[in-house]
Amino acid sequence: MGRPRVIAPTRCRLGEGPLWHPERGELIWFDIPERAMFQCGAEGGNLRRRALPEAFSAAAWIDRRRILAASQSGLWRLDLDGEACERLWPLEADDPVTRANDGRADPWGNFWIGTMGWKFERGAGAIWRVGAEGPRLWRKGVTVPNSICFSPDGRAAYWTDTVEQIIWRQPLDPADGAPRGESEVFVDLRGKAWPDGSVCDAEGHVWNAQWDAWRVVRYAPDGREERVVELPIQRPTCPAFGGPDLRRLFVVSARAGLSEAQLAAQPDAGAVFAIDLEDVRGAPEARFLHAP
Repeated sequence: MGRPRVIAPTRCRLGEGPLWHPERGELIWFDIPERAMFQCGAEGGNLRRRALPEAFSAAAWIDRRRILAASQSGLWRLDLDGEACERLWPLEADDPVTRANDGRADPWGNFWIGTMGWKFERGAGAIWRVGAEGPRLWRKGVTVPNSICFSPDGRAAYWTDTVEQIIWRQPLDPADGAPRGESEVFVDLRGKAWPDGSVCDAEGHVWNAQWDAWRVVRYAPDGREERVVELPIQRPTCPAFGGPDLRRLFVVSARAGLSEAQLAAQPDAGAVFAIDLEDVRGAPEARFLHAP
């Protein structure tokens, strides 16, 4: 396993939503409070920043040119080669308390997205499942939704409410991906770590970025800690697999809330890191299939 290295020296206040676009060979991510989207190649080349009309946080790819992106007010179709930005559906648009946070497409082409309060208001958020009819509420009363990802066999979704410090496994109907039954404890991190964003690899292991813990941890399908990737930054927020063979793990990060002394000790806070893996391959990011 290679050492973590910076490929995009951004200074994101709150980097989120890394997405490897398979048809473009590009990494896409957001800085939520700065209302910005970034794109770059697998080695960080052609890095560019795009200003957005409001705070965006996560996305799924539609086709080579377009993505579905979640914001503080809705779900939008963004043109990656132009300036077009069209809102397809509202998402808690009448609630000024909340914004979008973590999200990812599932193997059936739906998009799952969590919302949360701007000031971490207890229970103000929710998790939505977006299909052909737009967003449908799945779970309410969530404070900081994160870790939304899916097993490659399509039988499970994973999610967390970071403040509870538990990563949950949600059984899915293998026929259509609909949630079935109650969520089960996957990893209990109470008193140990704050689970942030996650992604599944091709073997069904879950890679979880842990806020304030300087690390990403790989968990086996039975919840066992399989390996730890130490990072030179305190606040990794979310991982994603990419690169030509999906053997590169990208990790976005945050500077928000760190003191001047802390930032001086970790000058790469807010950057995007890459770790090359020899023995692990990522699962391809699912495509959003329901854009009108």
